[in-house]
Amino acid sequence: MFRLLAALAALIGFAMPLAAEDKGRLIEYRDVAAAGLPDQRLSIWLPPGYDASDKRFPVLYMHDGHNLFDVKNSNFNKIWAADTAMLAAVQTGKVEPHIIIGIWAPGPDRYRQYLPRSAYDAAPPAVRAHMDTTAGGAVVSDRYLAWIAGPLKAWVDASFRTRTGRDDTAIVGSSMGGLMSCYAFLEAPKVFGRAGCVSSHWPAVDPRAVAGEDSGVAQMWDAWFAARLGPPDGRRVWMDHGTATLDQFYAPYQQVVDARFTVAGWQRGRDWESRVYEGAEHEENAWAARLPEVFGWLLAKRP
Repeated sequence: MFRLLAALAALIGFAMPLAAEDKGRLIEYRDVAAAGLPDQRLSIWLPPGYDASDKRFPVLYMHDGHNLFDVKNSNFNKIWAADTAMLAAVQTGKVEPHIIIGIWAPGPDRYRQYLPRSAYDAAPPAVRAHMDTTAGGAVVSDRYLAWIAGPLKAWVDASFRTRTGRDDTAIVGSSMGGLMSCYAFLEAPKVFGRAGCVSSHWPAVDPRAVAGEDSGVAQMWDAWFAARLGPPDGRRVWMDHGTATLDQFYAPYQQVVDARFTVAGWQRGRDWESRVYEGAEHEENAWAARLPEVFGWLLAKRP
């Protein structure tokens, strides 16, 4: 174990503290090597009280880390404000403060890193052809998941005061990151006890490109969940979408996924949730607006 942790520490190019204040502390790690993937980058938020205590904290992994905290790092000059959302959720008294591990998207490799490999393998041929064109290379989400659930989590748990169990480990993302969060939850159920799949991009490619293949894509997701979901066993999943821009295409797919949860015996409101936000668009400001609600339900302490 010591050799593993030493090797992981060597993979980190450098760590740079970005801020220290009563709203938490942000740390950035660049040039993080991950086997079979482009180098990764992390923005890690430590909640208020972390430095002044010996308390251990649950952990939330989030995709698209560049869009979580700081506008200057964002793609579209807007962010999720994940730290602010966490503070708001904690203020309700229902959520414990979490360490947030923001994993940056690797630029043009984002799609092939976030597209669930097992869903890709099961996709109808015409849809898979569109996926191949969009990916521009091998789909590597299986490697990405193995890295998060393995070396990355081991390093996080060794480097920070974390609670390491399944029920204290969550994963959240939007769009393709929403698919990736569902993928992690389904394929690594002993690691991730909670998942937030926000505006999940169920068509997986440009929705207009798969027009006429909609039912085949919906059946793909239904079979994918049916084969992997299993009983709740204390786990929890949040799903949602808006009704404008790209989100306007998601309802038919989401309804199929919702039905699968019901058939599998998951109780809505306790084990899983699926919300529709009228007028909400597929973009960071819309996700930021509802993120306190997402955290408030998904990360709430069990009675």
